[in-house]
Amino acid sequence: MAMTATPISVLIVDDHPLFRQGLVSILEGEPDIVLAGEASTGREALAAVEAAAPDVIVMDIQMPEMNGIDATAAITQVCPNVRVIILTTYEGDVHALRAMKAGAAGYMLKSMVRKDLLDTIRAVRQGRRYVTPSVAMSLASNVHLDQLTAREIQVLELASSGKSNRLIGAQLGISEATVKVHMKSVLAKMGANDRTHAVVLAVERGIIELGARRG
Repeated sequence: MAMTATPISVLIVDDHPLFRQGLVSILEGEPDIVLAGEASTGREALAAVEAAAPDVIVMDIQMPEMNGIDATAAITQVCPNVRVIILTTYEGDVHALRAMKAGAAGYMLKSMVRKDLLDTIRAVRQGRRYVTPSVAMSLASNVHLDQLTAREIQVLELASSGKSNRLIGAQLGISEATVKVHMKSVLAKMGANDRTHAVVLAVERGIIELGARRG
């Protein structure tokens, strides 16, 4: 591969020290890539960007204080030339869309970093975008689906915690019958067999999150 005149400086952002160490080990020994620094939260990443001015940021999607998507939006507003690669553990096409809208140049699974991270860093530095193929396929296959409304997402989130239609209605200030109408619409839009199936699909796609589920 052709060498760049100046090495690509990379900032690693993840709240797990061992995973950060693994990412650093992947970068070590690459003559065209240098480590610009490390951060464990989105807020630390913001400060590190101002101090180190990296070319590329490799950032976890789920972190304390500020998640990767919010941090990406904040960072690209301040430093529009920085290229952000979002890392996640599961294939949520909605998360991918949010990441790209926030300004991310790449979206990849953590399970693929050892195989694809170096090539992805080089690609985004050259102005290209990268989305893990399986996520890209999910984006393409779901593009025709009707979007859930904000109220439908609220109903689905409450259903995911095990609440009955009656309790969901009481919490949202709507009737139980209205909750049933919203749930019926959710099932139709998502192609789900029942509410449990709808919750599973919504979590997989990144529409909702379950408790402390990590990215």
